[in-house]
Amino acid sequence: MKVMIRKDGRGVLSAYVPKKDLEEPIVSMERPEMWGGTVTLANGWQLGLPEMAAGTTLPITVEARRLSSGDE
Repeated sequence: MKVMIRKDGRGVLSAYVPKKDLEEPIVSMERPEMWGGTVTLANGWQLGLPEMAAGTTLPITVEARRLSSGDE
C-alpha cells in the first residue's frame, strides 16, 4: 500500500494512508533509522517499510506492507 511518511514542525513522524484517508503518528520503530524495519502507528497498525538510505528526506511516499491491523 502507498504510505506517505512525514515529519511535522515539532519533529513528530506520522504516516498517511491515502486509500484509507488515515493519518496516524508513528509511536515506535523497530530500527532507529526507521527504513527497512517495522513501525507501529498510534492506532495499532504495524507497517513494514522498505530499505532506504538513512538520510532520506521527508515527506516521501513509499510502498509499505501492513503487517498487523492492531485488532489482533
